[in-house]
Amino acid sequence: MDSLLFHPKVVHLPIALAILMPFITGGALFAWWKGWFDRRTWAAVLLLQAVLVGSGIVAMNTGEREEDRVEQVVAERHIETHEEAAEVFVWASAVVLLLMGLPLALPDGRGRQAASLGALLGTLLVFGLGYRVGEAGGRLVYQHGAAQAYTTHAAGSTLLGEGGEADEGDSDSE
Repeated sequence: MDSLLFHPKVVHLPIALAILMPFITGGALFAWWKGWFDRRTWAAVLLLQAVLVGSGIVAMNTGEREEDRVEQVVAERHIETHEEAAEVFVWASAVVLLLMGLPLALPDGRGRQAASLGALLGTLLVFGLGYRVGEAGGRLVYQHGAAQAYTTHAAGSTLLGEGGEADEGDSDSE
């Protein structure tokens, strides 16, 4: 598989799922409560959340592999902002995945309803965290010039500040 720019190719799946999961979860939950679907339908929601978590882990790993190259043109602090946001996003997604498993394990009643409603609220939190990760990644590319790490003239470049100009204050020693 071509590893060039693999991170930007992978990151779109967890972000797209983070956007869609509140709608999917809410719709499935409503249909389940109305009796239109049975409990097994919730397993599909659980599976999609598992895909979100798995693709988030893959995106984090590909980002870490490309980090050294991007650090040649972008200050480490900007990369760390994106990386830390991604870690929180993936961990929160994993917690929501565990929470989504509870309604399948619990008997009918308030406990199951509370767990499924908690899972729905968790998807809204993950949506917000996904927005934060995407925004930080967009800043890396469009404000700090991360894409320049993959151009032919990036080899001898200095660390770039905002707007693409060399910034003397951006160094790894901060």
